[in-house]
Amino acid sequence: MLKRFFPSLTVVLVIAALFLFLPRFYNNQSFLFNMMLYLALAEGLNIIYGFTGYLPFGYVGFFGAGAYGAAIAITLLHISPFLAVIIGGFCAVLTGVILIPLLRLSGAYFAIANLAASQALYQVVANPSLEKITQGPYGIDLSAVYNANAGYYTMLGVLIFAMLLVAYMRNSDFGLSLLAIKEDQVSASLAGVNVVKARSIAWMLSAFVAGLCGAAFGWYTAVFYPSTVFSLDVSVFTIVFVLFGGIATVAGPLIGALLLYSMYNFIGISTPQYFQLFYGLLIIVLVLFLPDGIASILRKGKVYVP
Repeated sequence: MLKRFFPSLTVVLVIAALFLFLPRFYNNQSFLFNMMLYLALAEGLNIIYGFTGYLPFGYVGFFGAGAYGAAIAITLLHISPFLAVIIGGFCAVLTGVILIPLLRLSGAYFAIANLAASQALYQVVANPSLEKITQGPYGIDLSAVYNANAGYYTMLGVLIFAMLLVAYMRNSDFGLSLLAIKEDQVSASLAGVNVVKARSIAWMLSAFVAGLCGAAFGWYTAVFYPSTVFSLDVSVFTIVFVLFGGIATVAGPLIGALLLYSMYNFIGISTPQYFQLFYGLLIIVLVLFLPDGIASILRKGKVYVP
């Protein structure tokens, strides 16, 4: 049993060690934090898309729900930031439970409906009439509990959790049942798989990871606005990272996020117009010629991708 998990666990340990020791040699904690953020988000999206085939264009809705859930717990309930991060994750799960009926849809219908749901949540949070709770469009200030180092290592913990979760799904009967549903729902159902239950669990696990990410992000940045944590760029970046690296693997989304976010940081920030063009072309190439990402190339070269 452990032998089956060993390659995936090795990847988890390498990534964890990398971000644990990098701050000692690379003096740009903000870049490392954002890198971990997108690595974790990519793994979270991988749970629902890689294992079930549902592509949530509005994945950022869970991210925003987690950020605001944690922030409200801190500002109104005076809960410690560490506990608030976990609460943020469960706020995203609650959002996922509300949106479970969307799983009755498929393909583009699901993607568009999910996108609309995330934007509806954004409008609710940004509503000035809720200023006493969410601060409306004026942003939330968590500077009273700001702690960059604590936020950084909390994000590292979230990343490790997300990778372990995908590692489990990659090598467990539950993950295999999801892949069976993805390939042929009717055959999986006839084989005894509870299709509705399995998809719902994957949906909520994916939401939980995004909520933890949003909560950790809100704590680390101290001040954020609805337009920041509900920005569609979060969904777009995460989707591209997962597609580029390869779905339903632990290493695939990590490869995509490490390569593309590094490229964005060094090129896209200074020349965003060219980078957006590059991203658009990259999505077209991925969809047409490399739907399974870099992982498919490695597999053709007889390289095992955990």
